[in-house]
Order: sequence, then C-alpha cells, then structure tokens
Amino acid sequence: MALGPYTNMRVDRHDRVFVITMQKAPENRLNVALAQEMIRALRDIERELGPDADGCVITRGNDAKYWCTGLDLDESETNPHANSDGFFPLLATLLDYPFPTIALLTGHTFGGACPLALAHDYRIMNAQRGFFSMPPVNLGLHFPGIGALPRLKLRPQIASKMLLEAHRWTGAEALSDGIVDAIAPPAEMLDVALAKARDIQGRARMGVYSVLRNELWGAAAEQIRRICYVHGQRTTAPAKAKI
Repeated sequence: MALGPYTNMRVDRHDRVFVITMQKAPENRLNVALAQEMIRALRDIERELGPDADGCVITRGNDAKYWCTGLDLDESETNPHANSDGFFPLLATLLDYPFPTIALLTGHTFGGACPLALAHDYRIMNAQRGFFSMPPVNLGLHFPGIGALPRLKLRPQIASKMLLEAHRWTGAEALSDGIVDAIAPPAEMLDVALAKARDIQGRARMGVYSVLRNELWGAAAEQIRRICYVHGQRTTAPAKAKI
C-alpha cells in the first residue's frame, strides 16, 4: 500500500521500518503545513503497521547540510497560533507514538528542531557535518515546557548548556554529552539507522511501548499537550531576533 501523497516529505518503506524524509526547501523549517503533514504521515504509518506489531519510524533530512533549522518565525508573525496548531501537536504525537522513533540528524539541527529531535526515542547524528544548537536565549523565544525534554532526557549540566547558553555541539561532542545515541559518516547514516530500527522494531509488539515511554517522559508530554490547539491565548513569546 502506497502512503501519501505528501507535499513536504517522502515516505519510504523498508519492510517494517518507515523512513520519513523531510523535503521542505531550503532548510526544512517547521510551519503548520509541514508539522501537520508529518502528523498525517505518522498516523498513516501507524495504520499501515497495525496494532501490537513490529515497527519503527525514522525521520531524516533530505541532504547532508540540514536536518531541520527550527520554527518558521515568519509564519508566527502573521499567525500567533501557528506553533499551537503545528509544532506542539507534532511533539505530542511523537511522545505518544506506539512505535519506536529515530531522528536521523543528517545535518544542522537548530532551534525548535532540538526538541523535535529529543521527542524521538533515539538520535543518530552526522559525524562530519552539522551542529546541534537550541538558541531561544539568544532570540527571546519561550513556550511553556520548552525545558522539559532537555531536563528529563539530559544531564543537568548539558540541559543548562543547551537552554541557557545556546551551545553548539558537533556530532562527536553530542555523542560524548549523551544528546545523541550514535554518530555516523553521511554515506553510512541511513544504514546505521536502519540497523538500529530493525533491532528495536519488536519492542512495540506487546502494545505497551508508548505507556512505558510515558513513565519516563510523561511530564514533558503533558506540558506539551496543554498548549496544543490553544487559541484563547498566545502560547509562544514572539521572537525578538531572528537567525
């Protein structure tokens, strides 16, 4: 069964593993359209795999320069509820997904792409190119729960460097600090991710994968769900600067 069609991405199947390749030129910046399409693809894959079955999803960029460079700040200027309708529901979907997920960080991972990567269960980063950096402190950006995933998934010193210093990690540094689970040369990244996916795809078979994930990161998921589809108030402080 063919999935899609999709406008901003491609979905490929490798037996029980699905690979979502973001293709929103030029840098895969997250707007409502891309986020909602990713949610639709995740739900399509979920239906295709079926309940209590083997399966895994990999999210990758379409080249070795960018994985994703965060939120589309221009859209937020004209639509104050853009993140509430797109970005936050995407994070919530990943944190509640019934199958394991892998973020294959093919290139630069900036801004809102960092919580997007952390919302995946595993991260594999380009060993030769690209930085991992979350700079809201430099841009004046904030949303409730912005620090939840770094706080729960990373050591306190690393979470502080990420959120309060906007530190830039190379692949080797991110691996050393526990932000990513593996690094690989660009030509080998997909093979490494597929091998990991095949190793963990069976963890969804008993139907409790998302329940157990919630035991670990449920506090972050709950904070994110509270700001999904909220239109009565603004959930994101507008940026005071752009990159």
